[in-house]
Amino acid sequence: MSRSTAATADNPLSLDVSMFAGVTIKGTIGKSYSLLFAPTLEPASLWQKLDTVVLTNAVQIWIDFDSPKAGKRFYRAEEIGSSPESPAGMVWIKPGTFTMGSPANELDRGSNEGPQTLVTISHGFWMGKYEVTQAEYEAVMGSNPSNFKGDLNRPVEQVSWTDSVNYCAKLTEREHAAGRLPAGYVYRLPTEAEWEYVARAGSTTRFSYGDDPGYTKLKDYAWYHANSGGTTHPVGQKLANAWGLYDMAGNVPEWCLDWFGEYPGGTDPTGPASGSYRAFRGGCWHCDAWNCRSANRLYINPGSRDGLFGFRVVLAPGQ
Repeated sequence: MSRSTAATADNPLSLDVSMFAGVTIKGTIGKSYSLLFAPTLEPASLWQKLDTVVLTNAVQIWIDFDSPKAGKRFYRAEEIGSSPESPAGMVWIKPGTFTMGSPANELDRGSNEGPQTLVTISHGFWMGKYEVTQAEYEAVMGSNPSNFKGDLNRPVEQVSWTDSVNYCAKLTEREHAAGRLPAGYVYRLPTEAEWEYVARAGSTTRFSYGDDPGYTKLKDYAWYHANSGGTTHPVGQKLANAWGLYDMAGNVPEWCLDWFGEYPGGTDPTGPASGSYRAFRGGCWHCDAWNCRSANRLYINPGSRDGLFGFRVVLAPGQ
């Protein structure tokens, strides 16, 4: 980009040329785009928001007037709200980078929540807005193993990790046969990294809604020991997190796909190749308040069944 001043008698010609970094956006007039930058193109690089732009032309140049600074900047533009049409009961989750785990000074932190590591989720996916209900489980599997019956909108529980994986496989088969799945997509459990990414919903605090050191707001977002009455509750009765998902902090904890182990970091981590325990995440009707934090980690034998164990599903391209 160049800027020039007019020629005068005292100043025959003065030309001041300044180079600016930026990005060319090609898109739909009237659509909004987030402008992001990162210092490198490494997979673990953290993309940060710079600006929001509404296109007035199909091709538009955006200039970063804060640059140049020390080091490099790489740019990208993401259309806001440009998700595929979501299947019923699911929320589209955009790719992104986040810090997994809790800082050493987090109140009520567990020792297995660190060290913190940068994780990149490189592909978008759909995730269940709610925990899988007893009605949904019974419709696919033909039975309801739950201890807390009486309302089929309660989350299914007393399901093992294997039960949950089998449910996903049968749901995939049913939905493919009915022509209701995008080509190549399957239902599965979330990885532990995907789960925490969605639970945090862009936050870095103890809960998606803030640090809440006195746990005074938790009752608005989660069923846990202090307010559950010793039972599960129908899904979706508490407030959703910022990405529109319910019961991420309570009701029943949820099985994850991974074996439990050290945080691997990097891009799309899937945990150890083998192990003795599977990871499961989230607070529950029986949990103390500190167990409901976004970084809290749980693990157990994958064959275990209990009124504490439920799950929610991801819909993503199959491997």
